[in-house]
Amino acid sequence: MSLGEFTKQLAKEALGNQMKDVMGGLRPADAAARAEAIGNLGNTADEAGGNLAAILIGQVQAMQNALKEEQELVVVCTCGFETLRVLEIFSAAPRVLVLTGIDADKNVTRIISPADAVQLVCKPLAVQPGTKAARIRFVLPRPKPD
Repeated sequence: MSLGEFTKQLAKEALGNQMKDVMGGLRPADAAARAEAIGNLGNTADEAGGNLAAILIGQVQAMQNALKEEQELVVVCTCGFETLRVLEIFSAAPRVLVLTGIDADKNVTRIISPADAVQLVCKPLAVQPGTKAARIRFVLPRPKPD
């Protein structure tokens, strides 16, 4: 085996192990179990009383909770001509989400959208050594006192 082949094999094994770690923590069964533990958010919208916003938040929370300390979840939303790196998800109502983040020009931007129209791209990425992983902030409405 030549040095080049040996290097390729080492890189392939290292990348394969890293992918198994990342993807292993994000299996749908694991995400669903974590979402259920968070508050039964892994159900369908009808079973959860139509709270689609809470289901989406629960799924993103489950993905973020599955990450290691040296990883961060990058969530991106594209709406019209805007692409936003999401830093906060707020459930304004059971079917409405407000996404706050940074656009391509580094401006703080908000997208207010029906929950069933939101498309989020979620990627677990390793952070640069010496930097702290960014975490997405989740805000759910407080229950109204009876």
